[in-house]
Amino acid sequence: MDNQPQKISVIEKMGYSLGDLAANLVFQTLVTYLTYFYTDIYGLKAEDASLITLTVGLIAGFGFNPLIGALADRTSSRWGKFRPWILFTAVPLGIAALLAFSTPHFSYQGKMIYAAVTYSLLLLLYASNNLPYAALSGVITGDMGERNSISSYRFVAVMFAQFFVQVFMLPIILYVGQGDKAQGIETVMTWLAVIGSIMLLITFFTTKERIIPKPEQKSSLKEDLKDLFQNRPWIIMLTVTAFIFITLAMKGGSYVYYFNNYVDENALKSFISPITAFFNSAGMNFFGEDPKSAGFGLFNAGGIVMMIVGITFSKKLADRFGKRDTFIASLFISTLFILAFILYPPKAVGIMFLSQILHGFFYGISTPLLWAMIADVADYSEWKNNRRATAIIFSAMMVGLKVGLSIGSSLVALIIGKYGYISVHGNEQVIQPETVAAGAKMLVSIFPSIPFFIACGLLLFYKINKKMEVQIEKDLAERRK
Repeated sequence: MDNQPQKISVIEKMGYSLGDLAANLVFQTLVTYLTYFYTDIYGLKAEDASLITLTVGLIAGFGFNPLIGALADRTSSRWGKFRPWILFTAVPLGIAALLAFSTPHFSYQGKMIYAAVTYSLLLLLYASNNLPYAALSGVITGDMGERNSISSYRFVAVMFAQFFVQVFMLPIILYVGQGDKAQGIETVMTWLAVIGSIMLLITFFTTKERIIPKPEQKSSLKEDLKDLFQNRPWIIMLTVTAFIFITLAMKGGSYVYYFNNYVDENALKSFISPITAFFNSAGMNFFGEDPKSAGFGLFNAGGIVMMIVGITFSKKLADRFGKRDTFIASLFISTLFILAFILYPPKAVGIMFLSQILHGFFYGISTPLLWAMIADVADYSEWKNNRRATAIIFSAMMVGLKVGLSIGSSLVALIIGKYGYISVHGNEQVIQPETVAAGAKMLVSIFPSIPFFIACGLLLFYKINKKMEVQIEKDLAERRK
C-alpha cells in the first residue's frame, strides 16, 4: 500500500458503493418505518416509542460512535484499519436488523424492553459497520476529484436502497404477509439481512486502503479529541449533520401518517390509477388495492428518481463552484419545496407529487457532498496538525447522524401523539381524531423545514471553500511523497 493519490477503478467505486446500499437497507428502514413499526405493528404507545428512539439513539450517538471511532483509528491488520470492521460485522448487522423488526409475543412491558434492547444492538452494530465504512472513503484516495466521484457512486447506491424501502417495501410487506404486517415485515427483513450481508462482503473484497498515516504521526486519544475541538470546520459539519438528519428522520417518518390521515383517498386514487394500472399490466401487482400505500410508495418514488438525477449534477457543480457553495444553494432550494406542503389542501395530490419531485432533484445535488466534505475535514485536520485521525472525525459525524435520527424520529412519535394519534394494535381498525391530519401536515412541512434552514445558515461559516480545497490537496500530496 502507498500514500500516493491515484485514480480509482470503476469496479472499486461500485464495490465501495454496495456497502452503503447494504447499510441503507437498514438505515432507510429506520428513518421511514421505525416509528410506524412501533405504533402500528408492534402496538407501542406513541409516547413510549418516542422515549425509546430518543433515549437509545442518544446513548448510541454519544457512546457507541466515539468508542468505535477511536478503536477503528487504532486498528492495525493486514487488511488495513477500516476494512476488517466491514468484514466482521457484515452478518451480525443483518441479524440485528431482523431482530429489531420482529414481533415476539410479550407483555407490554416485555415489548418495551425487547424494543429497547434490539434497537440498541442494531445501533451498536450499525456504528461498528458504517462508521469504518464511511472513514474508508477518506483513505481510498487523497484525490478530492476522485473522492467526489466515489461519493457520487456511493449515493446513487443510497438512492437505490431508499427507492426500494420507501417505494416498494410497504406494499411488499402487505403483499407477502397477506395483510399481516407483522409477518410481512419479518419476511422482508430476512431477505434484506441476507442480501445486505453479501453486499458488505463484496465491499470488503473490492476496496483498498491507500492513505496510511506514518508511524510517527500516531497520536493519543486525548490529542485526537483536542484536534477535533479546535477544528472549526468539524464543529460546523457535526452540527449541520445533526440538523440534516433531524429533518430527514422527521419528514421521512411522517409521510406514512400524512398519506394515511391527511391526503384525500379518492383524489389520490384517481391520480395514481394510471400508474398502478401500468404496474399491474406488467405483472407487478404488489401495490394491491390500497391507494394509500400505493400513493405513499409512488410519491417517494418520484422524489428518489429525481434525487438520482440530482446526484449526477453534483460532481460537476462541486468541481466548478466548490462543495460548500453548491451544498448551500441546493439545500436551501430543496427546503422551499418542503415548506410548500403547508399550503396544499388534501385533494391537491398533483401539486404534492410535483413538490416532492422538485425537492428530490435539488436535495439530490447536496446528497453526495455531505460525506465528501467530512472527508475534506479529515484532510484539513491532517493539513493543520500533521496527524491524521480519519475514523474519529467520521465518528463525530456519526454522532451528529445518530443524534439527528434519534431526535427526528422521537419528534415524529411525540408530535403525532400530541395531536391525538391512537396507536394501532395488530391489524385492528382505528378511527383517528381529526386533529391528527393537521399534525401530519405540520410534520411534512413547517417542522422539518426549520433544521434544514438552520443548516444552510451554519454552512456560511464553513471556511473550506473551493480555493482552500485545492490548497489542502496540493500541500498534502507534497507531504505524502
